[in-house]
Amino acid sequence: MGRSKENKDQIVAELKDLLSESQLAVVIDFESLTVAQISDLRNRLRPTGAICKVTKNTFMQRAIKDDENWQPMTKFLAGPSAFLVVNDNISGAIKAYKEFQKATKKSELRGGVMEGLALSKAEVEAIGDLPSKEQLMGQIAGAINALATKIAVGVKEVPASLARGIKAVSEQES
Repeated sequence: MGRSKENKDQIVAELKDLLSESQLAVVIDFESLTVAQISDLRNRLRPTGAICKVTKNTFMQRAIKDDENWQPMTKFLAGPSAFLVVNDNISGAIKAYKEFQKATKKSELRGGVMEGLALSKAEVEAIGDLPSKEQLMGQIAGAINALATKIAVGVKEVPASLARGIKAVSEQES
C-alpha cells in the first residue's frame, strides 16, 4: 500500500528539520545491512549525537532540492541509502561509523556534504581522523599552560640575573 501525500510531505519536512540542525551529512550504502546491524550502528552513533536515518532517496532529494547547502548530496543518492546526520561531534561520529564498518565488513561510505561542499569518501574519513573539539581544547589548554610556565620562569629569572649582574659590577668596582 502506498504512502499518502501528507505522510510523504511529513517525512520530507522531518528530513529538512534534521538537516537544518546538522553540520555534516554522510551517505552510506546500506543494502547488505540487517535490521540488527542498523540498530547496532544507531547505538554506536548515539553517544556522538549523530543520527542514522534510513529513507528513500526520492524523499531526501525533495528535502534538499531548495537548499544550496545540502544539494551536493544529490551525487551520492544511488541505490539503497542511509544517512548519518551529524551535529557537533563530527570526528566521533565518523570514528563510530568506521568502527561499525570494520566490525561488520558491510556497508560502504559514498561521501558526504559539509558547508555546501561535496566530500569524497577519503575526505570524510580524513575528518574522522581529526581530534575532537574536546581533544583540541585540551591540547590548546596544555600549550597555553606550558607557555605560561615558561613566561613565569623567565620573569622570575630576570630579577635574579639582574641582581647577579649588579653584584658582579659592584665587585669589579671594589
